[in-house]
Amino acid sequence: MANSQSPSNAADRPRLTEAQKKENHIRSEQKRREAIREGFDRLASIAPGMEGQGRSEAVVLEATIKYMREKIMERQKIIAEAKAQGVDTTGWELPKETLEACEAQLKRTLLEEQQDAMMAKKS
Repeated sequence: MANSQSPSNAADRPRLTEAQKKENHIRSEQKRREAIREGFDRLASIAPGMEGQGRSEAVVLEATIKYMREKIMERQKIIAEAKAQGVDTTGWELPKETLEACEAQLKRTLLEEQQDAMMAKKS
């Protein structure tokens, strides 16, 4: 397979001007931003309460994390109920690290909410 940067291939192409390089960079950056925007729009369409709102990326991420945590906890409840009924749940379990991260995130969120409530009382 020929290298695209081989001397004969590179000599055949004219060099880009600084203006062309700048324009290429601008277009690449616009595409990157658009991809990020579309990704956040997709997350917002999944996370409850985010539809059609003006929002920051931080708000979308927080809502998505909350929604995922709720779904993980629902899944764990379903697994526990299935086990209690004697259903073989082999292969249903999430990785231990995922569950631990979910629990840690929940604790952080609860702590932040408590701190916010205390600050609100002081104000």
